Amino acid sequence: MIIMQLQHQIENLFAQPPQEKYGDEHFAAFNALKAELNAGRVRAAEKIGNDWRVNAWVKKGILLGFRIGALQDLSVNENFRFYDKSTYPLKAIAINDGVRIVPGGSSIRDGCYLGRGVTCMPPMYVNAGAYVDAGTMIDSHVLVGSCAQIGRRVHLSAAAQIGGVLEPVGSLPVIIEDDVLVGGNCGIYEGTLVRQGAVIGAGVILTGSTPVYDLAKDAIYRKTAERPLEIPANAVVVPGTRPITQGRGRELGLSIYAPIIVKYRDEKTDRSTQLEDLLR
Repeated sequence: MIIMQLQHQIENLFAQPPQEKYGDEHFAAFNALKAELNAGRVRAAEKIGNDWRVNAWVKKGILLGFRIGALQDLSVNENFRFYDKSTYPLKAIAINDGVRIVPGGSSIRDGCYLGRGVTCMPPMYVNAGAYVDAGTMIDSHVLVGSCAQIGRRVHLSAAAQIGGVLEPVGSLPVIIEDDVLVGGNCGIYEGTLVRQGAVIGAGVILTGSTPVYDLAKDAIYRKTAERPLEIPANAVVVPGTRPITQGRGRELGLSIYAPIIVKYRDEKTDRSTQLEDLLR
């Protein structure tokens, strides 16, 4: 009931036109939403059965926070100057939360959830609205974008970029399910859904306009108007190319980038050994 009331408040306040000055009701509702996001009790998207559903009202609340916040001096000292919205300071994390944050240049914005056992290697960044479940590794130079949903025991390798999707409010964010390994220098954007246990090899880029070629099942996966680009469970994806078959590109013998599923993980095989072998 409390969550339903909060949803109703957020949607009503979001529908109002921008104002010169915002009242206590705006900040009270937004702060209540942030508390729920920080605790992981509400999420920008949630799994219902085998499908994911976006909670547009949560995204509206996050956007409302940007609207009502004023630019504030958040500098550490005169040599480390930072200015951001007053509604989005850094997330308060205590040692009892069980999150490991290695010193050195990382930022975790207020209004996101980090489960117990999450490890943050510097420098890395987690944006508002994100959900990072227990036991996940966020390696150096990783971005976890606004509203991105990251499952349990995921490994986001160095320099992986996980886009968010805050707008449009009705669009699914990027979703990485449990036990996924995302290799170094990967980019996963535009609401892509990576199912449980998949391995995304180093350098793979997945976007809404990127078809993925499945050699193991002789299939091609694309984003549609109704469904996001979806990487199947336990798929092993590596970077590849496909030839241009018409026009000047064909005459020049050119190819364009294409992610390729080369096999599927055998769940009976030891995972840690298999992951190392797959990505060598």
